[in-house]
Amino acid sequence: MTNAKNKKKFTDPSYYANRELSWLDFNDRCLDEARNPDEPLLERANFLGITQSNVDEFYMVRVASLSKLVAAGVKSHDASGLTPLEQLTAINHKEHEVVEKRYSTYSRSLLPLLRKNGINILESDELSEDQEEYIRRYFSNELYPVLTPMADDQSRPFPFINNDSLNIALRLKDRESGEHKFATVRVPNIFPRLVKLPDGDNDFIMLEDIIKVFADRLFDGYEIRQAACYRVTRDMDLDVSESDTSDFLLAVKKQLEDREHGHVTRLEVESSMNTKLLKHLIKRLNVDEGSVFSINGPIDLTFLKKLPRMVEGHEDLRYKPMQAFVDPALRSDHNIFDSIREKDYLVQHPYDSFDAVLNFVKQAAKDPDVLAIKMTLYRVSGNSPIIKYLGQAAKAGKQVTVLVEVKARFDESNNVHWARTLEQMGCHVIYGLVGLKTHTKVTLVIRRDEDGIRRYLHLGTGNYNDVTAHFYTDLGLFTCDRDLGVDVTNLFNMLSGYSKPPYFSELRISPKLIRQFIYEKINNEIAIAKAGRHAEIHMKMNSLSDPDVIAKLYEASAAGVKIHLIVRGICCLKTEIPGVSDNIEVHSIVGRFLEHSRIYYFYNDGKEDVYLASADMMRRNLDRRVETLFPVLQEDLRERVLDIFAKMWQDNVQARILHKTEWVHADRRGQTPFNSQEYFIAEADEKVRIVKEEEEEEKAKKKDAFEAMKPQESELEDDEK
Repeated sequence: MTNAKNKKKFTDPSYYANRELSWLDFNDRCLDEARNPDEPLLERANFLGITQSNVDEFYMVRVASLSKLVAAGVKSHDASGLTPLEQLTAINHKEHEVVEKRYSTYSRSLLPLLRKNGINILESDELSEDQEEYIRRYFSNELYPVLTPMADDQSRPFPFINNDSLNIALRLKDRESGEHKFATVRVPNIFPRLVKLPDGDNDFIMLEDIIKVFADRLFDGYEIRQAACYRVTRDMDLDVSESDTSDFLLAVKKQLEDREHGHVTRLEVESSMNTKLLKHLIKRLNVDEGSVFSINGPIDLTFLKKLPRMVEGHEDLRYKPMQAFVDPALRSDHNIFDSIREKDYLVQHPYDSFDAVLNFVKQAAKDPDVLAIKMTLYRVSGNSPIIKYLGQAAKAGKQVTVLVEVKARFDESNNVHWARTLEQMGCHVIYGLVGLKTHTKVTLVIRRDEDGIRRYLHLGTGNYNDVTAHFYTDLGLFTCDRDLGVDVTNLFNMLSGYSKPPYFSELRISPKLIRQFIYEKINNEIAIAKAGRHAEIHMKMNSLSDPDVIAKLYEASAAGVKIHLIVRGICCLKTEIPGVSDNIEVHSIVGRFLEHSRIYYFYNDGKEDVYLASADMMRRNLDRRVETLFPVLQEDLRERVLDIFAKMWQDNVQARILHKTEWVHADRRGQTPFNSQEYFIAEADEKVRIVKEEEEEEKAKKKDAFEAMKPQESELEDDEK
């Protein structure tokens, strides 16, 4: 009875933050970086662009899902006690406030500072004569042939407006009849949104502003009474019923086509748009007025992500370049398999270069002793070298099996393409288990060594994406541990065939088993705490939203277990609840790099168990995905992971601390500022410097030895004479 009461106690809705509102809080932390005067100016602009792309995806997926629940009449409550309609209402209310904050940051803070540094995003009435002539020619030669004015009347119905496309709504007056008409012009996305102008090193104008200036050329005989931009966001969630199709790839491709016509979840309009034009759009697009956002500035700030690359010079307004470290043992000019046989290696991206992973796959493809390569791919880059290496391996006669997750959100089209490409190269491609996304990141290389067959592994917390690896922090483990190797072999047999392994020795697999394992480890810490001994849990993850895991952490806290959590994004747990979360402290780090690694640590009476994982503590990761959690067994690597967590916990520059439901910057009064990401950058730089010095010393020694040989050789020649 006591346990039942405790369980009920920990599920009180007042103890939980809403998942969606917590995500908006995370995006607000990103927005804070755009407002942070300590960040380089062009990086602040980039952060503002990131917040825009984040919220765009949020409305395409999360808001879209809630809208469907509301339309279906679902009135169930989430862990925080809110119905879908209540969540949707709260989201739109909060986002209306954040929109104002976002555009205030753009107009009142970033634009003036950019101008102060000679970087100008100009209005049409600010242009010089040469710049006016330039945009006139640009419109005539580039834009005019491409633009298509679309009428909206009885014979020509309102055109379909694509998701995320920028459009200009126009109200026209017939010069002869005086009759008013409506029309739309789509701003073509094949041109840069920011057009660079002459007469200034860094002068720009928005593409839509050029179109507005010359829009009358598209409507001969009409007077333009108003031209204002708008953008729609549609339901872009992919929903494929795998059990109803024999060709899964075709089903995904069909869904990609269908979702372009999803219902509208958000309408953004320029604040200058008059009431008649706005009402016309709302009616035609069938959008709820609560989902209409008036924008005081250029709609869609994602163009700011490209601004730093377009600006010439101004290195002082950017982050200083960093040098990623590659352990000499994992370089392409060294036999990586020899290195891994001797010991395990841990890589921390982006401070440790992703080249180590690329080298591992490349060597496996070329090594004549490698018999097979098996790999899971969730997200890869548009021009992935890994795809090329896998194709080379298949052409060389190796057995290559690749699991491509074609349902990876917003990478579906890219992954369908790579799946087809790999098949054409001769790889065996599989698409995972019915009803589950395969989110694990695993590479298995089977090699014939002198002493027999050996399995070499790379297990990671992040994607095999050579582009995002430059700005996502992730951890990866290279090992040839026998038990882990057998476990990974069984995992691939399960994914590609009908195998049901009775158990895994070291690896823990979702669905279900990672959840059970985490519960077991937390229960163990609870038992230790109740016995009066020290108990401690550290977790680092992207998101913490699973209510059952949170309830278990509450139970541990109430029992006296000290819990430190680093949660980058969603956190539905609340701190400082008396008798419930007194022993839980939560930090969030938002900085130069996106914190993506997952670490799970349990003190275990001083044994200090350390695990890495592809999974967050979210219901989808634990119950609806194939995920892996694996131990760090080598002592020095365990210490390194613990040190990584400790350094991040020490961060008082980029870290925010959760007080109940409010995120507050760490209090630095009386403390030395410490930025964990900058610390790891400096650490990598130092490693690079030391290796270079050692290599230079080695070269010098060889040169000295070579020079020392020369007189001896001449003396021998003299003796012979």
